[in-house]
Amino acid sequence: MRKLTLEELPEAIAEFIQEFRDFRNHYENQLDNQQAEQNCWFNLTEFRNYHPNRPSAATVYGWVSRGEVPFHKTEGKKPLRFLKSEIDQWLLTGKHKTISEIERESEDYLKTKGGSR
Repeated sequence: MRKLTLEELPEAIAEFIQEFRDFRNHYENQLDNQQAEQNCWFNLTEFRNYHPNRPSAATVYGWVSRGEVPFHKTEGKKPLRFLKSEIDQWLLTGKHKTISEIERESEDYLKTKGGSR
């Protein structure tokens, strides 16, 4: 990093301000894109393609009928719709804990209950 002269300072500040504005615009655009993606709606086919296991339509209808998957349906014969943000959350709730996570939780529980190992 070189030292600036007094004459170079206004131009350097102007460049810094422009770079900061560019960065802020890029960051705000990324946030807008993420929010738009989270508010995305899937139809049945899109949901099946998005799901990591690529379930059959019959499997998805089974989940819907048992209330296992979040879905939206309006009155009448409108098709099922799935909100991406809700599906993402639903998929995350199916995570199985590792043995080390279970052991750590057990140890923490025993510590808080006054037990010892």
